[in-house]
Parts: sequence; structure tokens; C-alpha cells
Amino acid sequence: MAHTNTKEMSFLDHLEDLRWHLIRITFSVLICATVAFIFSGFIFEHIIFAPKRMDFPTYKWLCQASQFIGINDTTFCATEFPFKIQSRQMAGQFSADIWTSIFAGFILAFPYVIYQFWSFISPGMHNKERKHSRGFILITSFLFFLGILFGYYIVTPLSINFLANYSISPEVSNEFDISSYISTVRSSCLAAGFVFELPIIIYFLTKIGLVTPQIMRKYRKFALVIVLIISAIITPPDLASQVIVAIPILILYQVSIYISKVVVKNQNKKERKTHV
Repeated sequence: MAHTNTKEMSFLDHLEDLRWHLIRITFSVLICATVAFIFSGFIFEHIIFAPKRMDFPTYKWLCQASQFIGINDTTFCATEFPFKIQSRQMAGQFSADIWTSIFAGFILAFPYVIYQFWSFISPGMHNKERKHSRGFILITSFLFFLGILFGYYIVTPLSINFLANYSISPEVSNEFDISSYISTVRSSCLAAGFVFELPIIIYFLTKIGLVTPQIMRKYRKFALVIVLIISAIITPPDLASQVIVAIPILILYQVSIYISKVVVKNQNKKERKTHV
């Protein structure tokens, strides 16, 4: 339901408009989830279970890097992981298939989800800001998919390698439930995907005046602590993994400072023009 004049819309009209956007988002996710369910065999074999095999590209690269610096005895160079994946519930595999399809559907439909979000808020923006809608959707989608790839190829294998090889006693064997394994892969990818949206979040916070580049520079040290906490949450508790994850987040923070600076600069130009 499109409204061209937001000034004539009441609160109930806005709710009705939001309802239709949410309905479109739901249908888009369900359609993509249906497609993912049809190809679930490929998704599980070549995507979900790929990080549990030692021929995964990340393990090969980390093995070569370890050997280059003289570390030969490393779990990254093993032939297989010391764990098995089991389904301990009657509907375990069916539930895993359904929920994996839903989350895959959300990832596939993400550009359209962002488009619907932008369509809802754009009527309240200026014409020049609406012209940048395509750029906003492309950049937001690009950062999200980049974060998904980072979570899949970096965070996920680091987490699996650490947790699979962690042992308190040889008497205990690792037999992970399928829901636990998929949850690790899913949370690692989605968490990284949303973390990579930091520049977009800072852009909007700067637009509404809650964040300035001066504030971000002033509290850089506190931001570093927060980044390390986030890294500790989405990665296994070893220092190397946390540093690897923290580096791109810190880079995104620096990029966000620059974005905030540009937004404030443009706002100041508009204010000067209005006073002239």
C-alpha cells in the first residue's frame, strides 16, 4: 500500500502500511525458504556440513600458515575431526531441515527485506535521500553478505575446530546433536552478517543526531573493549580467534567514523544554505 503524502497519514494508516510491508517480507522469506527446502540436500552436504570436513578451504589455509611459521603439530592439519553428528530426537532431522530452510530463506531474501524497510521509511525523507535508495539497498546487502561469508569461512571453522578438539578427558567422546551443530553454524554466520552492518547503523544514528565522529573518536577505547566482547561472544574463547574476528570489526568502526564525518559535513552544508 503506497502513500505518496505522509503528512495525510494517520497513526493507524502508518500501522496499516507497516503491516503490508511485513506481509511482503514474510511471503518473500517463505518463497525463498521453499526454494531452499527443495535444494536442502545440496545445502546440507555442500554448505552446512562442509566446515566439519578437513578439506574445507579455511583449514587448508590455516594448516599452510601454521607450517610456514614452523608449527607442524596443529589441529588444522588433521585428517578428520574427532566428533560425530547425531540426531537424538524423533523429529530432529525434520526440524533441522525446516529451520535451516527458513534461515536460508531469510538470507536469500535479505535484499528484498531491506527494500521493504526502505520503502516504509523513505516517504519521510527528502527527495535527494530517496534518490540514494538503490545505493542503500546495494551497500546494505553487500555488507550483510560479506559478513555472512566472513562468518562462514572464518568464524564457523574456528569455532568448530576449537570446540571439536577441546577435551577434558579421553574418557569423553564428542557426539554433537544436529541442532547444536547447525546452531553454531547459523549463529556464527548471522552474527557476523549483522555486525558488518555497523556502518549503516552509524549512518542512521548520525542522521538523527545520536552519534557524531567526535563521540566515536572520544570513546574509541571503550569501543575496542566492546569489539573484543563481541568477538568473544561469536568466537571460541582463544585469543587468536578473537583477534582474527576483531580486526575486521575495528576496520568497520574506522569506516563508520568516516561515514559519520561525511554525514555531519553534509548536514552542516545544508544548514549554512538555509541561513543564507
